[in-house]
Amino acid sequence: MEKFSEPPKHVILRLYHSPLAYLLGWIILLLTTRGRKSGLPRITPLQYEKIDEDYYLGSARGMQADWVRNILAYPEVELQVKRTKILGMAEIVADPLRIADFLEYRLKKHPAMVGRILEMDGLSRHPSREELDAYAAKLALVIVHPKN
Repeated sequence: MEKFSEPPKHVILRLYHSPLAYLLGWIILLLTTRGRKSGLPRITPLQYEKIDEDYYLGSARGMQADWVRNILAYPEVELQVKRTKILGMAEIVADPLRIADFLEYRLKKHPAMVGRILEMDGLSRHPSREELDAYAAKLALVIVHPKN
């Protein structure tokens, strides 16, 4: 099966700063971290879920994603959701059971989109809890708690 390729990051960033930001902002936010080596701001577009007051960001590359590694060094981050900027503290979750819970939540909320993403990663479109638990072991989850 052909692997889905995401649009280049610069295309998403350009769209996010256009009138389409309002539509794009329902599923994608911009995360700004500080580079762990350079200390410079790094912007990453990510899918998200807002649960209560917190923002949940999944990392398909697990702890190897650059943005996750930047958070390990500097947990203070900035989010841009549509036109709103939010400062927050990021918490990295590596517990596969909590990550599988999050995947179940996303599957219930967005069955077609998340089911297709999981299918492209080798799972069934409607995976069992056991499949999600095994899959979650290679992922990471970041919860951003907004500062008051």
